[in-house]
Amino acid sequence: MTEYALLASLTPDERREVIASCVLRRFKRREILCHEGDPGDTLHLVRSGLLLIRVTTPLGSTATLTMIGPGDSFGELAVLSPDARRTATVAAAENAETLSITRDRLQALRAANPGIDQMLTTTLVEQIRRLSATVLEALYLPVETRVVRRLANLARIYGGPAPIAEIRLTQDDLASMAGTTRVTANRVLRELEDRGIVSLGRGRITVTDRAKLVAIASSP
Repeated sequence: MTEYALLASLTPDERREVIASCVLRRFKRREILCHEGDPGDTLHLVRSGLLLIRVTTPLGSTATLTMIGPGDSFGELAVLSPDARRTATVAAAENAETLSITRDRLQALRAANPGIDQMLTTTLVEQIRRLSATVLEALYLPVETRVVRRLANLARIYGGPAPIAEIRLTQDDLASMAGTTRVTANRVLRELEDRGIVSLGRGRITVTDRAKLVAIASSP
């Protein structure tokens, strides 16, 4: 059974009530769950699969910000404001399932369960912390380090505890997540390939030595 980080602070009874109020939705690979700018009135808990979070840059191109998977959630801000708009496009990187709950239904649960308000507050605080850490990385870490760290995180998401992880994303996606260009990301990947840490293929990056990759990502 999937454990949802968003619900961790709730009591078992509160968690069951929230999940019972959700609707199971299924999405095929490459299907769009929501578009940037769409009205936002639904919170999603990721039950299975992997989702890409993308935004439109000021120049009109698309940038991939991050990837989320089972146990994660999106749409917390959407259910707190009646006129909220989606701040990003969410697409399925592979077949996925979510448990969705509407703003109105969650509002009713909040009225009956004060712990749900605390849950949402805790989640938003954690999101601000992650955003601050990302901004600091972008300002002060070398681009090579950012690429390696994003790659190590993707290897964790795709590979779990396995020593080898096949990441089914393009180098453009990795570059966007690291805040750099495809050319720079490719250079870093080629260097890792020369060291026997990754193997590059069409539309995928296979991490063949996760231990070494994590060691590089963790080094100052």
